Amino acid sequence: MAQIKANKTDIEVETHGKKGDPAVLLVMGLAAQLTHWPPTFIKSLVDQGHFVIAMDNRDIGLSEKFHSKRAMKPTHMALAKMVGLKALAPYTLRDMAKDCVGVLDAFDVDAAHVIGVSMGGMIAQVMAAEHGARVKSLTAIMTSTNNPKLPKADPAIIQEIFAVRTRPRTREELIDRTINLWGLIGTKDGGNDPDEFRTKIAAAVDRCTYPAGIRRQIAAIIATGDLRGFSKKVAAPTLVLHGTADPLVPFQGGLDIAANISHAHVELLEGMGHDLPPRFLPQITEFVTGHLGSVEKSASSAGAPRRSSRAA
Repeated sequence: MAQIKANKTDIEVETHGKKGDPAVLLVMGLAAQLTHWPPTFIKSLVDQGHFVIAMDNRDIGLSEKFHSKRAMKPTHMALAKMVGLKALAPYTLRDMAKDCVGVLDAFDVDAAHVIGVSMGGMIAQVMAAEHGARVKSLTAIMTSTNNPKLPKADPAIIQEIFAVRTRPRTREELIDRTINLWGLIGTKDGGNDPDEFRTKIAAAVDRCTYPAGIRRQIAAIIATGDLRGFSKKVAAPTLVLHGTADPLVPFQGGLDIAANISHAHVELLEGMGHDLPPRFLPQITEFVTGHLGSVEKSASSAGAPRRSSRAA
């Protein structure tokens, strides 16, 4: 792992594969660190001949924390938006999209295949709309346009995420709470080994526990608002993947992305929740590698250079 300067922000990154091969940028979701990307998924991308860059978004993981910046409570921000007031946030998804562009700059990558999960898929939509020349293809997984008319998340889950509770007294209590939340939003019978999953969550807790950053990321989503204006500007070949059993971001959000991006292709995964579970990972990997391979093949047929980096 390494830390780079991107958009004047310290961003933690991890790379896999050979620099100079077509680049793939992986953008994780709310509160999720780059370590949440399944290693087998990354390996499949590398085996296909890609240079993979995974990143911690600002305010999470080992990337820069905006300690001095305050955000309104999410409930207050939502109410402010409802009555037409400006929802104050230290930054928006547009700033986070600029971070992604800065990461590509740091690696001398002209354009990359961008894969975003949940909030990462929202960031990726903004990036593809405002920095289209830097996005070879877009893959949006379990994410949304944030169209206010779309079905909302399960209220019980929102309550669990936003609930004001005492801070965990021990590391084990925090791990338990995190596992409980994943149990609410993730795929039922997703194929995770309980012991291995607990070890993964424990490692993430030890790597970074920073609730203030999560609150600011939520504020960025709310402040940016409806993304359809961005989605309609996306010209990159787009694949949308969404689980039909997603209780946090209902699958209609994925359908709305496809409806607003010209020529987008959507695949619904029956029974998948809001995670990347072992049970569905082979399908997800097949769809993604097929999408990237098709884009690379089309670019090659059109006479475009295969490499997407400025320097090997």
